[in-house]
Amino acid sequence: MSVSVATDLSIAGHVPLSTVDWPGKLVSTVFLQGCPWACGYCQNTEILDPKTPGVVHWGDVVKHLDNRRGLLDGVVFTGGEALRQEALGHAIDDVKARGFLVGVHTAGPYPSRLERFIDRIDWVGLDIKALVGDYRSVVGYDQGARSWKCLDIVLESGVDYEIRTTVHPGSPAAVQFPELLSRLKEKGVTSFALQEARAIGTSETFQREAQAWDLKEWSKEFAGLAELATTAGFNSVEIRAA
Repeated sequence: MSVSVATDLSIAGHVPLSTVDWPGKLVSTVFLQGCPWACGYCQNTEILDPKTPGVVHWGDVVKHLDNRRGLLDGVVFTGGEALRQEALGHAIDDVKARGFLVGVHTAGPYPSRLERFIDRIDWVGLDIKALVGDYRSVVGYDQGARSWKCLDIVLESGVDYEIRTTVHPGSPAAVQFPELLSRLKEKGVTSFALQEARAIGTSETFQREAQAWDLKEWSKEFAGLAELATTAGFNSVEIRAA
């Protein structure tokens, strides 16, 4: 089977088998290079620069898939930011042509691209990082409306999904968590995951900030946030502690 111009993808890494990147599925995970945002708690800082060339060839990924038919459920594209590269659409077509499901992790900076690809995607893991007005303090830009637009696209499409929010001491999402949950419920979200940020592997600035955290107090606060999430009325809730 031929390989399309998905060979233009800049791929930072490839995990042949993962059980954690798509709940309930055995997948192969492809890390795409580059992200337009600068979240302090990002643990993939080494693959954020869009100018850094890829180190994995798409042809090697599809060879792996061709040898794993019947063993893998699908492929998850993550990053960086998976939707940053236009060639992702061709990669999705390659994966679907081989009979695999397609999952995408995104933080939501490219709603128009998500809208074009959504009919070919089987599952979306969408990060909602904060309320719209708080995005600058999280990602470095006032682009929260883009992520929340992506939420609308996902919900309206009927695609399977998980909405995730990551928190840490003093983060806008933690401070405004009841309001954030309320907005998500109003939108119709049914599958939610609360994730605790880890300092390991993050930027030096974030690691310095983390040294000042009162972890004993934060443990209590996170437990409270988890209780709010589990009693908010979602059909499915995952709590992922660091």
